[in-house]
Amino acid sequence: MGNQCTICGRKKWDNLEIRVYAGTDGEFALYENENENYNYEKGLNSIISLKWNDQIHTLTIGERKGSFKGMLKSRTFNIVLVNTSNGIGVNPEVKFKKTVKYTGKQISIKL
Repeated sequence: MGNQCTICGRKKWDNLEIRVYAGTDGEFALYENENENYNYEKGLNSIISLKWNDQIHTLTIGERKGSFKGMLKSRTFNIVLVNTSNGIGVNPEVKFKKTVKYTGKQISIKL
C-alpha cells in the first residue's frame, strides 16, 4: 500500500491488500473515520466486516455500516492467499489471488 495522500501525508485507503491465512475461520472489522476530529464520538464512522470461511474457502466482505464526510465510496481490495511463496514478510505483495472493486455492498469471493 505505497500510496500517499499528497495533501495530508498519510496513506490513501482506496487500494488495500487483504491477506487471508487459511486453516481456520477468521474475521476482522475495518474501522474508519475522519481521523482529524472527534466526530466519531457522534457516530460518524464506517465499519466493513471481513469474514473468512475456511471450509468453503470464501472471503465475505460485508455491507458497509455507517458513513462520514469524505468517506471513500469505492475501493479496490487486493486479496492474497498466504502460503509459503505468497504474502510473506511486511512488504506489499505483487501477486494477488483476486482483485475486487468494493462499493459498500456485501460481496463473497471464492478463493
